Parts: sequence; structure tokens; C-alpha cells
Amino acid sequence: MKQLVVLSGKGGTGKTAVTAALAHLAHQDETLSAAVLADADVDAANLELLVGAEGEREHDFRSGFVAWIDPAICTRCGICLDVCRFDAIREEEDDMILRVNPIACEGCGACYYQCPDDAIERIPQLCGHWFRSRSRYGPLFHARLRPAQENSGKLVALVKQEARALAREEDIPFMIVDGPPGIGCPAIAAVAEADLALLVAEPTVSGIHDLERALDMTEHFRVRTLVTVNKGNLHPEGMDRIQERCRERGVPVLEWIPFDEDVTRAMVQGFPVTEYHPDSPASWALVRLWEDLKHVLRGEEEPLLTLGTRGAGS
Repeated sequence: MKQLVVLSGKGGTGKTAVTAALAHLAHQDETLSAAVLADADVDAANLELLVGAEGEREHDFRSGFVAWIDPAICTRCGICLDVCRFDAIREEEDDMILRVNPIACEGCGACYYQCPDDAIERIPQLCGHWFRSRSRYGPLFHARLRPAQENSGKLVALVKQEARALAREEDIPFMIVDGPPGIGCPAIAAVAEADLALLVAEPTVSGIHDLERALDMTEHFRVRTLVTVNKGNLHPEGMDRIQERCRERGVPVLEWIPFDEDVTRAMVQGFPVTEYHPDSPASWALVRLWEDLKHVLRGEEEPLLTLGTRGAGS
């Protein structure tokens, strides 16, 4: 099974729009029997909106602990108040009961281990939910982290694990992962075990800066990386700068995608642009991008000789 993960150094580059288009093209490709989709952007998952997902299963995601004080056992000795570094325990003046603020509690267990009366329990924390859905382009695994919750890296790993298990069980040869933006724990979890990473960049100052950081990340984890530039025609100087830096680093730049208002219209209607308007400039560029990616995933290196020299206008 080949695993492609689509990443971006920053949010707003069009990563999910590109991922949805690749999912559609993979589904239409007669040379592939099927593909499994995974949305690893658990803090702001929205791939489901563009692939027509219908939920099949929902599961709780629990990670870490939150303290709870049993008022029937607690003697209000105050030791937990002294050892809590996060000021998560307060004494209620109305009933003189010690209570834990679950939002402030970090689950470190200091109060649990120091309580002389064993009045404190560590409760597994509900951090979010993960889902298996049916989409227009194949099975989709995605998740939703609850507000103010951590452990998004673990949830990303879980989503990918479930998607991988289904692919192996049903002998599905291809997996497309919509990764989170940035270079934090969720992005690292998304890129783990990937065969190929596609970085979607934008030709802006911040886009170029964050692309460099994302390239550092994939290089550190030794994941083969390719780059595409979205809305490349809006800032030719920025596009040239991206190609120059990628050339210096030995990273091929694939087909760049032009600014196209049909992309926005397609997203409003809940479709990737390649299905909504197959003849639009962005769609043609995405089709050529998909063909290049297939060659690379199959180990056919000859197309790489032309990468970085072609664009949507060629």
C-alpha cells in the first residue's frame, strides 16, 4: 500500500482543496482499484465537506486523565491545593468542598499521589471523537478534537492507524492523507510512515518561510517530498523564489496551480473543482499533478526530469 500525505507549512494554502481533487482523480483512475482517505487535520477537519461524507461509525477518543475529588472521602486537608502547580483545585466557599476545574487540570497526578485519604481519582479524559464515513471517493477516516484539548498528535496517529488497517484488510493499494498545516506534533504524526509527502505552498513571504520549515521537517524524518504551488500566477516573483529554493535543496516542484475562481465556487457547492468544472484551468493543472504523483509513487522516475519546468500555462 502506498501512502501519500498532503501537507502545508501554513494554513490557507489550499491544501484540502488539492487533497479533495486528488481523491476525486484517484477514484476516477481506472488503473487504481480503490483508495482510502484520511483527514489528519483533527483540529479543523473539513475534507468531509468536499467529498460528500456520510457517517457510518463514531468512536470516543480518550487520552490522558483529569483529577476528580470524591467529597464523601475528602477531609479537606489542603495538600492537593499545595501540590497543584496549575491552580486547578479550588475550595468552594458555599459548601466547603474541594473541586477540580477539568479545563485547568493537566492530569499530572500530583494531587492523586499526594492525597493521604485516597480521595482523588484519575478519570480518563474524553478529548474528541473519530469517525469512519462513506464518501463519494471511498472510505474516509476523520476526527474532531474537542475545544481546548491536547493530544492531537495521538488522535492523528489513531485516524491513520484505522485507515491503514482497513486498507490492509480489504487490500486497497492507495491511501491519501489530508495532513494538518504547520510542523507540530499533528504534522509529524501525519507524515509518519508516508511513502511520499506533497507540500502545497503559496507564493507569499509567509508561505515561502513556512514551506522551508515544512521541508526541514520532512527531510528530518526522511520522507520523500515534492512541492506544488497554489495560485502561483498571482505572485511570479514568489513562484520563482520557491523554485529557486527547492532547486537548491534538490526538491522537485510539480505542476503549479493557477488562481481560479471555479475552485471557490466548487467548494461552496461541496465538490472538488475537478468534478465541479473539469475544464477549468485549475482542474487541468490538478490532472497533470495527479499524473506526476502516480509516476513517482510507482517508481517511474523519468517524469521527474521535467518537474519544475512546467506550469499550468504550458
